[in-house]
Amino acid sequence: MNSHSFTHCIYLIFVMKSIDKHSKIIVASTKVFAKKGFFNARISDIAKEAKVADGTIYLYFNNKFDILISVLEEEIGKIIEQIKKAIEKETDPERMLTIFVQKHLSAMKNNKNLAEVIHIELRQSDRLVKEYRNNKFKEYINLISEIIERGQEMGVYRKDIIPGITKQAFFGALDEVSRIWSTPNTVQYSLEDTTEQVISLFLTGMRRSSLP
Repeated sequence: MNSHSFTHCIYLIFVMKSIDKHSKIIVASTKVFAKKGFFNARISDIAKEAKVADGTIYLYFNNKFDILISVLEEEIGKIIEQIKKAIEKETDPERMLTIFVQKHLSAMKNNKNLAEVIHIELRQSDRLVKEYRNNKFKEYINLISEIIERGQEMGVYRKDIIPGITKQAFFGALDEVSRIWSTPNTVQYSLEDTTEQVISLFLTGMRRSSLP
């Protein structure tokens, strides 16, 4: 192995370790925010959960708000990509909406801490959170309105439905339903039953009356 190859290998190891620490901090932050709440959580709590030194956190993030926005952007970004990939070849708007529900609820069931963070912290009035909600997060719920608009164009969904209002109601329902898997003493419904109930409720209200 020549010196160039050796240097390249060392660099790749460094990059992989850096990515690994970043991921650990994101996972730890999500857990700490869900358990303690954003404002009660401390950097030292996150560092302890991630098993890194307090100072290491600041090598990757500027402050707690930077961590919170990164959690939301990265985790919701993954769900957006999964949904886009799953619906890109679909033409049936009802199937597309079902996929959205399945992907969202599955992600929330598998990451209960994220479900709690989205439910509580996304409603903050802080400028950075508002900015995220009005830009990046809008891309997520706009997927819902885009599916509804396509369904209206195809004559599947009622023309009198306003996509901009419906997407908010739709996500609000999903956000609340997602908490059934993280709230103590709550009946633990299956992902399949939960998806079927949510999608049935909305599709029944959105379909044109001429459709079965």
